Amino acid sequence: MNLIDTLQWRYATKKFDPTKKVDQKLVDQIIEAAWLAPTSSGLQPFKIIEITNQELKEKIVPIAYNQRQVAEGSHLLVFAAWDNYTENRIDTIYKYTTEDRGQEPNRYKDYTDRLKKSYLNRPANTNFEHTARQAYIAFGFAMAMAADLHVDSTPMEGFDSEALDNLLGLKELGLKSVTMLPLGYRDQENDWLVNMKKVRHPKKEFLIEIA
Repeated sequence: MNLIDTLQWRYATKKFDPTKKVDQKLVDQIIEAAWLAPTSSGLQPFKIIEITNQELKEKIVPIAYNQRQVAEGSHLLVFAAWDNYTENRIDTIYKYTTEDRGQEPNRYKDYTDRLKKSYLNRPANTNFEHTARQAYIAFGFAMAMAADLHVDSTPMEGFDSEALDNLLGLKELGLKSVTMLPLGYRDQENDWLVNMKKVRHPKKEFLIEIA
């Protein structure tokens, strides 16, 4: 299947078959696709929390307004963005960059100084909005990779992020949850959405062409 066919196949799965588990090797590929996603200035200001513990997933269900996909899916991925930019966070990724590329330690100092001047003088909430947008890019990559592997998923924003952060101890890590992505295999017989036609705005209305 090409990517367009794959995206036609995927849908926001409403009911997973809890007896079918996704092979960990496939989940690893989905996470790697998110890991490889581009981010602003290459800062990668988010983390993914992978949850397979059934008891913990059940605790998350009420936090997600009783959406059972959280517990019925094989794996649950939580995308959590940095709560703010810090000097150390900026320096750390560029330390990795220079080491992995075999470059001088201060190769990007002028650039990181500009980033710090820009980001560290902004309100924390403004910076979190920026880090969250980077997490969304990776979130899209993960969904596309899952579809390419014929693993079903449910993009999920409908949850109490503060309650989830408390449950997972994210505040102590300087993170805030942004989205969740349950992974699994559709319950073909009991998912009301599985055979519904995919509907979008007409392309002639969706696309604005400027020649």
